[in-house]
Amino acid sequence: MNKPMLIFKIFRRSEWNQLQQAGQTTGAPIDVADGYVHFSTAAQVAKTAALYFADQSDLVLVAVEADHLGSDLRWEASRDGALFPHLYRMLRMSDVAWDKALPLGATGHIFPEGHMFAGLKA
Repeated sequence: MNKPMLIFKIFRRSEWNQLQQAGQTTGAPIDVADGYVHFSTAAQVAKTAALYFADQSDLVLVAVEADHLGSDLRWEASRDGALFPHLYRMLRMSDVAWDKALPLGATGHIFPEGHMFAGLKA
């Protein structure tokens, strides 16, 4: 059996707390402005962190199983023409597979240990 594909969302701690309390979210201000929730793949998320959260330390990395989002998830060209996952509905706590702190170290964000993040650098 194949492992499910995980996609990732980086939240500021306050945004993550709001999602936990409300049970769903339209996302960060950029998500609201664009009309969908931005996600990254495992291969894209380190660069996303470096570009958009470079100096922010109190972050949460949230993993979601892509297959569970159905047709509300669309893969669209974005940064450098790469396809990124975009969710065209509210993100619900029930969508979240796991969450981990994403601290800022001396050379960038420190991703959770595990094979999917091995050797990631922006």
